[in-house]
Amino acid sequence: MPKIILITGTSTGLGVQIAVQTAKAGHKVYATMRDLSKRDGLEVAAADAGAALDILQLDVQDSESVTAAVERVISAEGRIDTLINNAGAGYVRTTEQATEDEINWVMDVNFTGVVRCTKAVIPHMRKARSGHVITVSSVGGLVGQPFNEIYCAAKFAVEGFTEALASYVTPNFGIDFTVVEPGGIQSEFAANVMKHVEATGGMLEDEYLPILHKYVGGAQARAAGSGIYQTADEVAAVIMECVEAEEPPIRRRTSDWAENFTRFKTELDPNGKKQQASVIEQFLS
Repeated sequence: MPKIILITGTSTGLGVQIAVQTAKAGHKVYATMRDLSKRDGLEVAAADAGAALDILQLDVQDSESVTAAVERVISAEGRIDTLINNAGAGYVRTTEQATEDEINWVMDVNFTGVVRCTKAVIPHMRKARSGHVITVSSVGGLVGQPFNEIYCAAKFAVEGFTEALASYVTPNFGIDFTVVEPGGIQSEFAANVMKHVEATGGMLEDEYLPILHKYVGGAQARAAGSGIYQTADEVAAVIMECVEAEEPPIRRRTSDWAENFTRFKTELDPNGKKQQASVIEQFLS
């Protein structure tokens, strides 16, 4: 049965591929983005794939924008079956170098934006006693990495938010929650991170600089045949598996590299279901 799917952050990269793949699979897709002037790439990709979708404005940092988009879909369709929280932004800076405004921006885009969108759809899903919220997290939501502590903090928050909702909303109201945890993605995401670094003063001349050079040099080496980077359509295909799953996982890595990288935290409970059952047993039995 075709699902009504609302997706955030579909102007580039992974968001485009998620929208195209879900629409091509026969679902009714509402693809959203903050700036509708950037819709051309999505429209071209959808046309090339023969996929029909609706494009709406939605800024995850603006509650009124989120509410307006959700209400528009509900008015047209009567329900939202799946929300895919894809909008996000990377950030590379040490804690010492980060300004408070930058920290607030990273947390707002990557975490609070997820909360806003999820909060907006849950009442409708709860009324229907069904639904699925899929959030694009990262291996950085499980493992802290150099120079990514603010970004990782936001993704760790997304993971905790999802786990907590799955502990009581899922068993009582039939709404599933999934975090998808890619490693690297070959898209504009990484390029935009570096653009942000340059726009906010570049690599600062301090004691962290030689460590940062080592990190950046390592990233370039890792990009060559390590398996760390996937294409956006490969990650979107994993998200599609979650969309179609009868019993969706709570967490899902997207590659062998991501599985291996996070293994110390995930081997005992790869999909998060054991932890969910334990929490329910401890607090709600």
